[in-house]
Amino acid sequence: MGKRILRYFLRFLLWLLVTLVLVAGALYSVIYRCCNGPSAAAKATFVTTFKETGQLKFVPNLVMSKAEIQKIVDANKMGEMNTEIDSTLIKINHDDGPDIDDPTQPKKKNEVFDENGIRIEEVAGRTFFGKMMIIKDPSQVIVGTTYPWGDLGKDLDKIVEGVGGVAGVNGGLYQSDNNKGGKPYGVVVSRGQIQYNSPSQRGLYLIGFNEDDLLVIKDIQGMKADDVKKYVEEARIRDAVTFQEEASDANNHFVPLVINGEGRELKGQGSGSNPRTAIGQRADGAILLFVTDGRGAGGHLGATASDLISVMLDYGAVNAANLDGGSSSAMYYNGNYEMTSVTFYYQHASWRLPDAMVVLPKSN
Repeated sequence: MGKRILRYFLRFLLWLLVTLVLVAGALYSVIYRCCNGPSAAAKATFVTTFKETGQLKFVPNLVMSKAEIQKIVDANKMGEMNTEIDSTLIKINHDDGPDIDDPTQPKKKNEVFDENGIRIEEVAGRTFFGKMMIIKDPSQVIVGTTYPWGDLGKDLDKIVEGVGGVAGVNGGLYQSDNNKGGKPYGVVVSRGQIQYNSPSQRGLYLIGFNEDDLLVIKDIQGMKADDVKKYVEEARIRDAVTFQEEASDANNHFVPLVINGEGRELKGQGSGSNPRTAIGQRADGAILLFVTDGRGAGGHLGATASDLISVMLDYGAVNAANLDGGSSSAMYYNGNYEMTSVTFYYQHASWRLPDAMVVLPKSN
């Protein structure tokens, strides 16, 4: 009896080993064909998409040299965008009356907001599905955090509800290894208080709001902690996180999307296709929070930099920036997840996060 069980067990192990070898071989074949097939566009999408991931950056290296990969990355990134934001282009309407009519901006369709001045619309693209959250009053959008920092962050819904919010999306750059999510990177400002100040990563941008409720997208590359503190005080920054502008074969991150109503220029495809989270502000001050799926969720690859720019411009963004994306991308609203992590184990929640863009309820 014992020998029979052992024989069956060994047969099962052999079957499992053969299956794994066949699957690995099939995957390698697919990867090889993507990287060495006739389609240059498919090759570029494959490389740039994988190079933006947190855990699978190594995949293109299985069938391509570093030089080949770097050549594709350099040919498919975003052009420089160093234009300073013109704050006069934003005229915030804080009351409940009609929006200020700005003849320089495209006419908006009739919008119906809920009791907290929030509206959500579905956005479908060729390779992604997403949702756009529009918040009429920018003063309601803050940065919620898990401060004081610990080893573990919190799900998006816990951060939102922990600060009394009703909605939110994931925020800035953070340590995401093993989904711990307890430590942010760069700089975090919440309600005027600097809660984290270690701008050591290259290419950092500060993304948030000043006390006039204007969206700030500020290049802080090269700033030390004291420089950041001085800037936050002088620019009257009330809430902000950081994300990274870094186009190498290691990261492929990007930040500015639209500045002063002009979309950023792209080289090649601009980026790979991945889940995304982005923030923007219209001429009337309304905030745009956009989250997409990707990495196979719903059969979609995800959104490219070009997609984000097009969507933000379509929704009237005067200024817009990319936030942290990938498996971190999530949107929460009124007790439910509108968009959840694309990671299999977290399809009905978010990854653990140290901070988030949170929408507070409308004050009476």
